Amino acid sequence: MRSMNTFAATTRQLVVPVSITVLCALLTACGGGSEASPSAGTQAVSRAAVGEKIFFDTSLSEPAGMSCATCHDPERAFTDPRALAISMGVSEGVIPGQFGGRNAPSIAYHVLTPAFGFAEEGPYGGLFHDGRAATLADQAGGPPLSAVEMHNPDMASYVDKVKSSAYADDFKRAWGNNVFDNIADAYNKITATVAEFEKTDSRFAPFTSKFDYWLKGRVQLSSDEQQGLILFNARDKGNCAACHPSIAPSSATPPLFTDFTYDALGVPRNTAIPANADPDYYDLGLCGPVRTDFSSPTLCGKFRVPTLRNVAITAPYFHNGKFSNLRDVVKFYVTRDIDPELWYPLDGNGNALKFDDLPDQYKINVNINEPPYDRRPGDAPALTDAEIDQVVAFLNTLTDGYSPP
Repeated sequence: MRSMNTFAATTRQLVVPVSITVLCALLTACGGGSEASPSAGTQAVSRAAVGEKIFFDTSLSEPAGMSCATCHDPERAFTDPRALAISMGVSEGVIPGQFGGRNAPSIAYHVLTPAFGFAEEGPYGGLFHDGRAATLADQAGGPPLSAVEMHNPDMASYVDKVKSSAYADDFKRAWGNNVFDNIADAYNKITATVAEFEKTDSRFAPFTSKFDYWLKGRVQLSSDEQQGLILFNARDKGNCAACHPSIAPSSATPPLFTDFTYDALGVPRNTAIPANADPDYYDLGLCGPVRTDFSSPTLCGKFRVPTLRNVAITAPYFHNGKFSNLRDVVKFYVTRDIDPELWYPLDGNGNALKFDDLPDQYKINVNINEPPYDRRPGDAPALTDAEIDQVVAFLNTLTDGYSPP
């Protein structure tokens, strides 16, 4: 987390100003024109409809059995609902026993994520935990070819599955009869079609939480929820809003509860991840192993700050899925530096091996100076147990699908 400074305000002004008007344009189907010469709007509607079919099609993996929705279920804010994914922290691919190396993130509200870039204080934006995908289409193109996800051996195999699907004719109507002639071009159009679905379906950015209705003056927060919001914002308490702002940069866009920046939090190593069985393996976020275009030591161990919308129903948490309980996450934040023995393995002398999921040379990148990390052993935590419960109560108000009385 970081202070609400000029950078944060400038960054949000430059890269987050997607107004409700623009959002409605993205999430509304509009059309016109003839079938022979469709307008851009009609094509978008057609592509979005086909994109939805692709998103939920379990026949597109190798072997069949996994779709985009397997790890991004709309009933769970587009995260993986499977019990094993929650307990292990990472998702199992279509091949039994094959697991990814990172927690499958929610893709809700990703339509509002800015492209990856740099501002004065560092990187921001991009999709995936390391920001490597610039667009929704880029992101949609990753899992189909991942050996530990949908397991297609190459683009041609995936394209052939779409070409043989029941909606292949719809896909051709959306893109042209020759769309399957070039494999790479067809693959890119498939991912663009999925992206069109994500842009136009309101489930991906509904803004229907209790918090949203409270902002509109239609409901009241309970006393615990209200106090939790105060603690969430207070710099000398939770200081959560430093990275997860609860106030929108303008009245046109509800708060997204992320500033899209990157931080190193020293999350404990998740030993359930198969790759972590190798003691020399480390996931360094911006520095790899998945992303390979950065090597600056100051970026190693940093991951993108996620939205907190729907956080109460999107366990597990953090890039490595180490935590499955939201209260534990908040407690980790406020006790990591005063009682590290709660979270990290111990050496032979009973001392905590802090930041055990980073090589020694990159532990200097971990945020230890901002509240609530600015405490040391013997200090009181920034939040009491009762206050942790209040923050969690507030976080529960961020779940979409709330029905106001």
